[in-house]
Amino acid sequence: MSTEFNERLPEPLGHQAQIWIVGTREQVNHVISEMYVRQMITDRSQFSPMVPAPFSPGKYMSVLLR
Repeated sequence: MSTEFNERLPEPLGHQAQIWIVGTREQVNHVISEMYVRQMITDRSQFSPMVPAPFSPGKYMSVLLR
């Protein structure tokens, strides 16, 4: 994970479980919305802001910290 991405995370990683979503912008938005509709998350803001994936050109990612 790049330093730039670490700086964008709302909290230090510590020992928290993480769920990473990587795909096109539309795919990432769809999965986040699906998790909200299925009540797996209570608010879309629980995910980090969507950023370009540093390891996959043309893809984006978002992280859910629990």
